[in-house]
Amino acid sequence: MWCSRLLSYPLSQGPCSSYRTRTALAQLNHVLEAELESIRGAGTWKSERVITSKQGPHIHVEGSRGEILNFCANNYLGLSSHPEVMRSGLEALEKFGAGLSSVRFICGTQHIHKNLEEKISRFHQREDAILYASCFDANAGIFEALLTPEDAVLSDELNHASIIDGIRLCKANKYRYKHMDMQDLEAKLQDAQKHRLRLVATDGAFSMDGDIAPLKEICSLAQKYQALVFIDECHATGFLGPNGRGTDELLGVMDQVDIVNSTLGKALGGAAGGYTTGPKALIDLLRQRSRPYLFSNSLPPAVVGCASKALDLLMESNAIAQSMVAKTRRFRSKMAAAGFSISGNDHPICPVMLGEARLASVMADDMLERGIYVIGFSYPVVPKGKARIRVQISAVHSEDDIDRCVEAFTEVGRKHGALP
Repeated sequence: MWCSRLLSYPLSQGPCSSYRTRTALAQLNHVLEAELESIRGAGTWKSERVITSKQGPHIHVEGSRGEILNFCANNYLGLSSHPEVMRSGLEALEKFGAGLSSVRFICGTQHIHKNLEEKISRFHQREDAILYASCFDANAGIFEALLTPEDAVLSDELNHASIIDGIRLCKANKYRYKHMDMQDLEAKLQDAQKHRLRLVATDGAFSMDGDIAPLKEICSLAQKYQALVFIDECHATGFLGPNGRGTDELLGVMDQVDIVNSTLGKALGGAAGGYTTGPKALIDLLRQRSRPYLFSNSLPPAVVGCASKALDLLMESNAIAQSMVAKTRRFRSKMAAAGFSISGNDHPICPVMLGEARLASVMADDMLERGIYVIGFSYPVVPKGKARIRVQISAVHSEDDIDRCVEAFTEVGRKHGALP
C-alpha cells in the first residue's frame, strides 16, 4: 500500500499516523455516543440549569420567568451572598490579588492562609489545620499519605465518592462495612487487629440520605479495638451541633474523633476550598507528602477572605446555626403529613424518596414550572430503585418559602401518582 512506501515520515507525523488517529477518534466517538444514549434512555441524563443571579434562597434561572425558590443548594447558612462575607472577599481580592500562581511550599503562602488554618483548628478545637482546593482534594490526599501496606482502613459502604477514591489511592488493607452497621464494623475491626494502624472512615452526615453516622458507637468500638476515627463533615460543618462544629459536637464525641475533613464550599461561604484538621504531627506530614496539597495552587485570596469571615460570624454567635432546626422540622413534618417518605433524621438534607429515576426527573421539572428549584437524583449517584428529589433547607428560607415548597410537591406528587 501507499502508506508502506512513506518510510521517510516519522511514525508519529506521517499520513498513516494521521489516518490511524482519525480512525481511533471515530471509534472513540462511536463508543461515547452509545454510552451517552444509554444514559438518556435510562432517564438519568443530568442537565445543567443556568442561574443568572447570586446564589440564595430566591434566584433567577435562565428560561424561567420571575423569581425561583431554591431548595437544592448546599448554602445551609445563607452565607454565599451574605454582605459581610462578600465584602471580606472583595477586600482580600484588592489587597492580596487574584491568586498566587504557585503551590503553597514555593511562593503560595500568605498570612491570610495561615490565619484561616489557625481559625479552622480553633473552631474545631484541634491542634492544626491544612487548606486544600476542595474537600475532594483533602480526601484524595490524606489516606495515601497516612496509611501504608501495614495498616487498615475501614470504610462505610455509603461514604462519599471522594472518600472512596481517596482510599483507592492508598496501599492499606481495605475493609468496607455495611452502612452504619456497628455489628459488621466490629467484625471488621476484629479481623483488622493484625494490622499496625486501624482507621475507621465515615461521613459525619451522609449527603444522599440525610442520616447521621452513629459516632458514639463508632468511637466506642474504636477505643475498644485501638482504632483511629476519621470523619468527613462537609454536610455538617457550620450547622450541626450547639455551635455548628459538626456531628462530633452534636453527638458529644469531639475528644474521640481524631481527624476531621471538611469544606469551605458549602455552609462556610460556598465558594471553594477544603481542609483537614487534627493532630499537628499529621498536618505536618500532609504538608510534606499530600500530593493534592503539594501539586495544587493555593486557595485564591478572595476565597480565603470569604471563608474567614464566615467562620468569624459562626464563632461570634450560634444563632444562624440554631435557626436551621425549626425550619428543617417544619418541612419534614409537613411533607410526611402530605404522604411523602422523607429519608434521614432531623438533617436539612431532606430526600423525598420516589424510587423511579424518570419520576424523580419529571417531578423536578414540574416543580421548576411552579417556581421551585429542586433536582432529581438517580443511579449512579444513588442505588438503582432509590431515586429521589433531594431538598435542602437553608437558614435563610422563610416559613412561607417552606410552605410553598410543600404545596408544590403535593400538587406535582398527585399529578404523577406519587401521592394518592
